[in-house]
Amino acid sequence: MARILLIEDDPTIRAVLRLTLAHFGHTVIEARNGKEGLGLFRQAGADLVITDIIMPDKDGLEVLKELRKQPISPVKIIAISGGGVTQEAADSLRMAKLLGAAKTLTKPFSNEVLIAAINELLPVAARKGAVGQSPTAPNSP
Repeated sequence: MARILLIEDDPTIRAVLRLTLAHFGHTVIEARNGKEGLGLFRQAGADLVITDIIMPDKDGLEVLKELRKQPISPVKIIAISGGGVTQEAADSLRMAKLLGAAKTLTKPFSNEVLIAAINELLPVAARKGAVGQSPTAPNSP
């Protein structure tokens, strides 16, 4: 199972994602903003980072830039953003991809889409426990 750093400022979305990830056997470390998330990453590391883009106290694009500067092997990153119908959100996700996000997801997304992205990015050993389980996790964000 993977150690996932979840950086999301919306407490409801963060809780749903935490429950979903835990259901699939992952250990979740939570942060309310980019500044807090980067501090937790420096302290404890992670196999994967899921970060919202639009947040206070360092947005997701700043998080991506900082994580790419880390001396350890590059961590896989999934960038997420809500309001996908707005041009700003779409532009932010495109920029996230350019800055090194391995995957981008527009909120709302299904549990199946999230777990498929994680399974694609992580080696089988890191996602042990997630493989072969049915996606019957709590409701999608």
